[in-house]
Amino acid sequence: MTLHAVIMAGGSGTRFWPASRQETPKQLLKMGGPRSMLQTTFDRLQGLVSSQHVLVATNSQLVESVTKQLPDLPIEHIIGEPFKRDTAPCIGVAASLVMAADREGVMAVMPSDHVIEPRGEFHRAIQAGVKLIEQDPERIVTFGIRPTYPAESFGYIQRGDGIEVGAGISAFGVERFREKPSREKAQEYLDAGTFYWNAGIFLWKARTILEAIREYEPQMYEHLQAISKAIGTPDFQRVFFEHFEQIKGKSIDFAVMERHPKVAVIEAPFHWDDVGSWQAISRLIATDAQGNAVEGPYLGIDSKNMIIRSESNHLVVTIGMEETIVVHTKDATLVAPKREEERVREVVKQLQELGLSEYL
Repeated sequence: MTLHAVIMAGGSGTRFWPASRQETPKQLLKMGGPRSMLQTTFDRLQGLVSSQHVLVATNSQLVESVTKQLPDLPIEHIIGEPFKRDTAPCIGVAASLVMAADREGVMAVMPSDHVIEPRGEFHRAIQAGVKLIEQDPERIVTFGIRPTYPAESFGYIQRGDGIEVGAGISAFGVERFREKPSREKAQEYLDAGTFYWNAGIFLWKARTILEAIREYEPQMYEHLQAISKAIGTPDFQRVFFEHFEQIKGKSIDFAVMERHPKVAVIEAPFHWDDVGSWQAISRLIATDAQGNAVEGPYLGIDSKNMIIRSESNHLVVTIGMEETIVVHTKDATLVAPKREEERVREVVKQLQELGLSEYL
């Protein structure tokens, strides 16, 4: 079974405004490293998956940018979705493309904007997942992160009985998926010791996931079948546009994962960070003696536990401040207490309502 990889790179990254914009969302930005998050995700696959077997699913407006960032990826391996339809249709189209090239292909599906280290442990976990699928081709594999605090912003996976896979990897059946909990419920999950954060990384045979979509989402499957039949024909883009528009968007978690009877979870042996908000920067780069995480020119006077990001040669200066986020770009500046960082999304929403598209 040949391993293929699908990188989902269509997110908007609104919590990273003003650095993340419609034309350059979070996954195309450098976050604490020399390469963009998308490039780093692609790099992580080296030695595991041939670049000829990598697909990137993004929105149609970002195809040119993705092409520039990943010059080693064949242009026909970039899926430009014409409409936002969540992860299940995205994965269904990718699975159809994999099936067209390799009817027995196995797919590793992953977001483009996570930090995973070290690379060798990621490879080891994926290879263990492939082994689980070899044991049972109808099995779907996901990856769980052992929680370190009662997070309210992640979905959870409750593990069941153990599954033998070897190589020092822990694998279990999935008892149940749980949605983002209250803080009290998240503490219960943490205390129980049998729950994982859902990393949003999946492994399955392309055939298996398409059969699951056919069973659980028959209307979606009909449109995917029409798209699949057009692969390799001059009509593909037209058929893709027409049928993808008609699909009702749904996440792969709701469409398949929570319904499928054969789901296994591998306890991730690697370090994982979903880089979900500006505070993640302080986990990705070294902080100074005052606890400040800084990217760009900065002078802090009596300032501590700050997150500072400035582009080009623009100097940011703070005096007597703490626990604050300051992000400067060429046309917008964000200043917010760390405790209010989730409200950055409100900024984007209000800019949309006010018609200030030049700042989106």
